[in-house]
Amino acid sequence: MTKQTILVAGSGFAGVWAVLAAARAIALAGQEDHIDVIMVAPQPKLAIRPRFYEAVLENMQPDVSELLAVVGAHFVDGIVETIGAEAREATILRNDGTRETIGWDRFVLATGSRVAMPPIPGLAEHAFTVDQLDQAYRLDAHIDALPNLPETPARHTVVVAGGGFTGLEAATELHERLSAMFVSQALRVVIVDPAQEIGAEFGAEAGKTVRDALTEIGIEQRPGVLLSAVEADGVQLSDGSRIEAATVVWAAGVRAHPLAAEVPGEHDGAGRVVSDRYLRAPTAPGIFVTGDTVKAATDDAGNFNLMTCQHALSLGRVAGYNAAAELVGRPLHPYSQPKYVTCLDLGAWGAMYSEGWDRQVKLTRAEGKKLKQEINRVWIYPPAADREAAFAIANPDFVIVP
Repeated sequence: MTKQTILVAGSGFAGVWAVLAAARAIALAGQEDHIDVIMVAPQPKLAIRPRFYEAVLENMQPDVSELLAVVGAHFVDGIVETIGAEAREATILRNDGTRETIGWDRFVLATGSRVAMPPIPGLAEHAFTVDQLDQAYRLDAHIDALPNLPETPARHTVVVAGGGFTGLEAATELHERLSAMFVSQALRVVIVDPAQEIGAEFGAEAGKTVRDALTEIGIEQRPGVLLSAVEADGVQLSDGSRIEAATVVWAAGVRAHPLAAEVPGEHDGAGRVVSDRYLRAPTAPGIFVTGDTVKAATDDAGNFNLMTCQHALSLGRVAGYNAAAELVGRPLHPYSQPKYVTCLDLGAWGAMYSEGWDRQVKLTRAEGKKLKQEINRVWIYPPAADREAAFAIANPDFVIVP
């Protein structure tokens, strides 16, 4: 009897948990000799992307090869070039440059997202991002080299484009880091965003908390403006002004991985596939979409998942389980994640923890910071390479948020 295959593209939060959930469902059905679970990614590593804004970039990419092995999953190094929706054969570009095809019975798209870089003059050449680990290391090396630059206002100035989660965390972390580096010089950190208020997306209460924290820290807020151009020593803004800055960080939105465009059916403005309640691509039989590649309803109140690890963890579990459930004849599990929380790091000020889609502030400052560090350094990390321990939390009903 020919083995069936579940092919998971991606080793991020959704990809890892899709593999674990699929392996668990197969084991529970006693079908381990009949179904293979294969992960395809450049490395068997889970990038802890929510921490890439931090100053110390250690343990940001834990190896999951032993974890995959203990649950009986296989790893193939490379990237999925084409899904092959009709023939159910994916083309894989291996790390050594060779290509091969892998036939699949169920395909789980978990390739995540990438920062969206619009065609702003000089943006690609002169701006930094914290979207991928290599980019975070590039920014880190640049910050370390700042003291070697001539003592000008630009050396002590940082412009962060984007007042959302990533931009706020990057700005407050850089302010804390450069404050220690340039003790006797005037430091300037500026957040620019097209919204009429920085932090407007967080709502009234949480948004005011954010703005008050930025004011207390000493971070300049420039709402209602966009970057017009980026140069080696500064930025031009849409209001005609210019800021001299040696450090420019772009944190203004992400798009689903380009592979999502290969999946037939409806896509949203960020390129995500709009799925059914079981995370299936409605017009592409056998394909499940998860993590940052899917737009799915989180509840019956009109809310949808965001491109965050909080949602990716649950989405991965559900997609992996359902991919296996279809093959072993078990009932599918509908995706539902009605509880939504945020925990925003605000540097030396602390952190803000909120609950609900209206973001009711529950913890701030040191209390919020303690919870943020627990989430970022413990909760979202993959489990130890122990089969029973991994399966215990690979249940699609498992909830990670407090």
